[in-house]
Amino acid sequence: MTVDVQAVLAGNRLALSRLLSQVENDTLAGQHALVQLFPHGGKAALIGVTGAPGTGKSSLVNQIAYHFRHPEDGRPARRVAVVAVDPSSPFSGGAVLGDRIRMSALTGDEGVFIRSMASRGSLGGLARTTAGVVQAFDAAGFEVILIETVGAGQAEVDIARLAHTTLVVEAPGLGDDIQAIKAGILEIADILVVNKADRPGVEQTERALRNMLQLAHPGRRDFEGVTISGGGESEPIWLTPIQRTVATEGDGVPELLKLIDAHRAHLEETGDLARRERARLTVEVNLLVESSLVADWRAGISNGQYEEVLGMVFERRLSPRQAAEVLIHGEEAS
Repeated sequence: MTVDVQAVLAGNRLALSRLLSQVENDTLAGQHALVQLFPHGGKAALIGVTGAPGTGKSSLVNQIAYHFRHPEDGRPARRVAVVAVDPSSPFSGGAVLGDRIRMSALTGDEGVFIRSMASRGSLGGLARTTAGVVQAFDAAGFEVILIETVGAGQAEVDIARLAHTTLVVEAPGLGDDIQAIKAGILEIADILVVNKADRPGVEQTERALRNMLQLAHPGRRDFEGVTISGGGESEPIWLTPIQRTVATEGDGVPELLKLIDAHRAHLEETGDLARRERARLTVEVNLLVESSLVADWRAGISNGQYEEVLGMVFERRLSPRQAAEVLIHGEEAS
């Protein structure tokens, strides 16, 4: 099946839907279409939304998209795409939650496109093809792309590699306050959102977050050797703000959008936006190279040799590292 790239660039929603399916299934048609679309991207603001389950991420994303479409400060409405990464069904591989159900306020708005994706077993909160879906939306002319992670907790640091601005959503009453300050998830926050702020304990949750932020170093951030923030002595430092919201009512969301725009302005002023884009593309290229090398390697060995070496691992005659060396270097297992 071919993809009509020109129709996607012209804003045809049916053509875009077909492309997204091809990208998510990682077909050759989808891959070729992304190659053609790549020069037309690089303009959208990428906003990641992550946090533990139960914090109200989907309701918050719904309100953020709604307020981008209906701004209260007189600015023009922006076209918004939403990528909601859901847990996979263990049987069909499809998305379990279908976050579009929660986003009924956006139904019928031609300036909004919502896509639920199955994580398909990927760790880090994103699906393996999420970057391609984001690239397609970018090329199709969407000005803001909201990426909501699966909601698995501390492992969701992949979003910081993909997004320009990362919102980490917390909520009061979800357990021990120490959960809110574990390093893996908190350190990726550009903006901390305390959602469900009408619940008891919001002051305690916000105080715990502020205490942790005072201990954090607001400088460089590196992932797999790729720097995504500068933090040089001559550059202004972005101090992570905390914004209370009640997503079900829309309270605090206009203020949150102002913080998102302020962070974008900070990235442009300091050159961090270019650094994050370079880091994002570097990681994407590395992952594609790794995937291609593994596929080429797997095609070059026989199933018999592969199974023989795995059998030796199961029998504890070889360690996994020794097995990898045998398979990579083509030595005979003995």
